[in-house]
Amino acid sequence: MFYKKSVEERIADRMAKRRPLEEGKTFEHGPAKFIFVSFIVIIVVVHFVGLAIIMEFS
Repeated sequence: MFYKKSVEERIADRMAKRRPLEEGKTFEHGPAKFIFVSFIVIIVVVHFVGLAIIMEFS
């Protein structure tokens, strides 16, 4: 009665409509970029704090 495209077909249609990625633009999704940058910053800060603690007690 009603034809509904499969998930794979809908994803393929959506991907076909997208424009190609621009050079140097890695993240299209803003929240993903925010989470990635936050994660890197947290790792760097934790490493510096850990080094400071180790240097204080040695």
